[in-house]
Amino acid sequence: MFRNSPFFQLYLARLREFIRQPARIFWVYGFPMLLAVVLGFAFQNRPPAPVQADLVAGPDARAVEKAVADHNARAAAASPSTRAIAPIIELSERPEAEALRRLKTGKTPIVIVPDGETSWNYHFDPTRPEAASARLAIDDVLQQAAGRTNPRWTTDVLVTEPGSRYIDFLIPGLIGINAMGGGLWGVGFFLVNMRIGKLLKCFVATPMPRRDFLGAILASRLTFLIPDVAVLLMLGVFAFGMPIRGSLALVVGLDVIGALAFAGIGLLVASRTSTTETVSGLMNLVMLPMWLLSGVFFASERFPDAVQPFIQALPLTQLVSSLRLVILEGAGLSDFDVLKAIAILAAWAVGTFWLALRLFKWS
Repeated sequence: MFRNSPFFQLYLARLREFIRQPARIFWVYGFPMLLAVVLGFAFQNRPPAPVQADLVAGPDARAVEKAVADHNARAAAASPSTRAIAPIIELSERPEAEALRRLKTGKTPIVIVPDGETSWNYHFDPTRPEAASARLAIDDVLQQAAGRTNPRWTTDVLVTEPGSRYIDFLIPGLIGINAMGGGLWGVGFFLVNMRIGKLLKCFVATPMPRRDFLGAILASRLTFLIPDVAVLLMLGVFAFGMPIRGSLALVVGLDVIGALAFAGIGLLVASRTSTTETVSGLMNLVMLPMWLLSGVFFASERFPDAVQPFIQALPLTQLVSSLRLVILEGAGLSDFDVLKAIAILAAWAVGTFWLALRLFKWS
């Protein structure tokens, strides 16, 4: 009977073990939700932060102060969309030595040093994005105050509707890295701990096939995956208004295939590993390139074309990109990119599980 099969009993044992350890529940469900909440509120729609700058004190600083004060008055009375383009500028007037010291220690992005009443110097680090943007905003204000006129009128259309925000981009990425972490650590680390504790040797004496043992571990991981996906999707929809434009069943299906791929990698990594130090190093070696390259927090297209074939072959790249296609663009199974992602993820799942079955040792 199925209830007495090794697969089913091992599956139940894995579920009970997981439920009885609150720390695992937090890292599987609580941590991704906490990360999504923190990043969601950090990047939610809100007025732009004021531009910070230090102004070297002196008689020549009056013209800069007046230009900035007039600009801030106009910006405060303008509409929110205008303030997004022309933010408030907060000046701190200080002695030159102190201002430059603050610049070197990162306490201010830019220092304005007046050079007479009609010119000024900017001190800033061009590699800091906030410094470069502050330089552009402040120089624009000062140049207009000095009489510069814009030859053409322009209109800025701000795109802030659900589906185009950073939090909408982020949620599918968090679903992907959680599937990766659960597959690698939840499967690979679990097997190595059992091998260290000599528990795997106990199963050698049983008539249980190796495929039932490994299959039960995979099945338990998939069971925990469904509520994990549901928690992150509900958080995105109800807390941040993220749209789900494609099939919810396809979203779950993609995540299941991705989880199988990562679980297969976890099985392969742990198939012969016998120490926690070794498995930790191997897990980080596998996960780090995907954390950095697979487009979880920013688009993977930013990397050079020479490394794109490697990036596109990574399972996390395909899982995250296909989830974004379905959730944000409404893509379906007829979409070539979705089918390509499914094929690559399935190849990872089948290939790694096949290798793990061949390489796996009980001791």
